Amino acid sequence: MIELNATLFAQILNFLILVAILRAVAYKPIMRILKAREDKIAESLNKADADAQKAEATLKGYQEQLAGARVKAQNIVDKAEKRAREDREASVLETRQEIEQMKKAAQAEIERERERAVEQMKSEVVALSIAAAGKIIAKNIDASESEKLIGEFIEKLDKNKIGDLPC
Repeated sequence: MIELNATLFAQILNFLILVAILRAVAYKPIMRILKAREDKIAESLNKADADAQKAEATLKGYQEQLAGARVKAQNIVDKAEKRAREDREASVLETRQEIEQMKKAAQAEIERERERAVEQMKSEVVALSIAAAGKIIAKNIDASESEKLIGEFIEKLDKNKIGDLPC
């Protein structure tokens, strides 16, 4: 059984005093240090959350700027392509107009040359006709000889014919 004597009460009293001293000297300061550390950790976590939110907002801003830059770049590319297409179409149109002008000039030149050839042919025909008429008159021949001379004259004209021009 347990004896209740003064030693037991002294040990209980010593234990309680020790607990009171430890509580005053060790427990409260340790609790204050733990509380301060807990507060510091909580503050660090809050600051980390705030920094993460700020970084997220900054990232979102950069992504928006990047998207805007991409849109601007695409607009620039589209404008450049449109300008190149318009320049190419204008160049093709200008070239076609130049070709048409050259064709018209060539046709006009061909027509002038044709007219000159016709005029030359007419003058040759007139000269040959006069020569033939002179021969007919000079020989003072009958109708059969005049038909023969006219046939020779026509053959001579066919030989001197230029291209497909009519006589």
